[in-house]
Amino acid sequence: MADPGNRNAPRDSDDSALACRRFRVRGRVQGVFFRASTQTVARDLGLAGQAVNCDDGSVEIVASGPRHALDALQRWLHDGPAMARVESVTADEEPYRDISGFTTR
Repeated sequence: MADPGNRNAPRDSDDSALACRRFRVRGRVQGVFFRASTQTVARDLGLAGQAVNCDDGSVEIVASGPRHALDALQRWLHDGPAMARVESVTADEEPYRDISGFTTR
């Protein structure tokens, strides 16, 4: 159970609980401003993390923050920016990490 005195610790059972999720987005997602757009959306949602191009042509995103914001990011990832053609999005829960900022590389 999370320590209620620690504001950065995950809380149980509500959509504002803090969590961390790793996404893998496949399709035409490189060279179409996918990482930069993801960064903008994630920051607007109050999420921290990073978006990285992978050698196989996919984009991997690790994001931490409130569950409801992670859910919103996940919904957005299925469409991405206008030039993208998303074929699939996978999401895996990870242990919560207190990450600051959102970066791309």
